[in-house]
Amino acid sequence: MAAKHWSKMQERGNFLGIQILLFAHKLLGRKGLWVILFPVVFYLFLTGKVARTASKAFLAQVNVYHGCKQPVTFKMQLMHFCSFADSALDKIDAWLGLITQRDIKYTNEHLFAELDEQDQGAIFIGSHLGNLEVCRALSQHRSGKKINVLVFTHHAVEFNKMLKKINPDVSVNLIQVTDMGPDLAILLKEKVEQGEIIVIVGDRTSTTTASRSVQVPFLGKSAPFSQGPFILAALLDCPVYFLFCLKDKKSKKYQVIFEHYSQSLKMPRRERQQALTLVITDYAQRLSYYAALYPYQWFNFYDFWKSDQQVVRDQSMENKCD
Repeated sequence: MAAKHWSKMQERGNFLGIQILLFAHKLLGRKGLWVILFPVVFYLFLTGKVARTASKAFLAQVNVYHGCKQPVTFKMQLMHFCSFADSALDKIDAWLGLITQRDIKYTNEHLFAELDEQDQGAIFIGSHLGNLEVCRALSQHRSGKKINVLVFTHHAVEFNKMLKKINPDVSVNLIQVTDMGPDLAILLKEKVEQGEIIVIVGDRTSTTTASRSVQVPFLGKSAPFSQGPFILAALLDCPVYFLFCLKDKKSKKYQVIFEHYSQSLKMPRRERQQALTLVITDYAQRLSYYAALYPYQWFNFYDFWKSDQQVVRDQSMENKCD
């Protein structure tokens, strides 16, 4: 079976499932919910061949990155799936207010205060490593700035509708993106000038154009990264930060990592591709560093190292054979 682009993969869940999850969480609590949730996760693990294969490939590459020859076991892959399910419960806990400031450790906390003092907004580039949802819920305690989150799938919108019902007072604006065009850039530019925050992930390639990616090293192996988030950051002409939220397995506390990358990305026309490659390489290096430390919190369950062009070619060959 040919690999699919991440945006074409069917989400294994729906709005009704999210509602059931929330109801069970309120009725049974987190520990009680896991009793009934584990069989579901185990079923999805056994039947999700594509995601299971991707998990194995990722964990194997982490071992290579560490210089470790340990094979990826069945247990390690299942732990990866369980970590993903657990992150959904973290999102609910965060929006219910069950995760408080005492559960958070901030790296470079002073940057939050400095950003608050500025009239201009900023762009935060996150990833599908860890749990940005915790950051979003808790950000209301750290900053008075309005937060705008760019999302790329209908599933993300539905999930966030449910979270909004949990806590309607949280001022987070979701912007569903189908095309990173001029109209979107103008809208976001206005928001930044009004002092608002833009949050976008930088670890998934374009949902519309396969060629708009750059191959850079990730965990010691060349992987495609989208140009879009970084071109957008340059167009907005505002401070750029890398943002990660990772959960410590032992303490169950969360580490919010806030790194200032640039006061403004400059990409002269003649040096645009070189400048793009540099910033994407820097981002991929930071992502590699934290992914290697927290491998079970990597939530991209597809062949991350396969270029979009390869995916398109494979799908074309498969269609010809049908």
